[in-house]
Amino acid sequence: MGNSTKSGYEVRTELLGMAIGIVSDKVNRQFDNEVMKPEGKRNPVRPYTTEDIIVEAEKLLTFVNKK
Repeated sequence: MGNSTKSGYEVRTELLGMAIGIVSDKVNRQFDNEVMKPEGKRNPVRPYTTEDIIVEAEKLLTFVNKK
């Protein structure tokens, strides 16, 4: 690892990628859990939205900015 610093845009891009992974995994787990339920007991799984990604990315950014 070098001493290169990343611009704010690069950091936000990486955080968005992490947020997509987190939210996508969460929705996939919910779907897998519903599939395991017996027929007639299953609930629909809401797909994630852009807003879900932004909210998760903002949580990550808050963590990164903590001192």
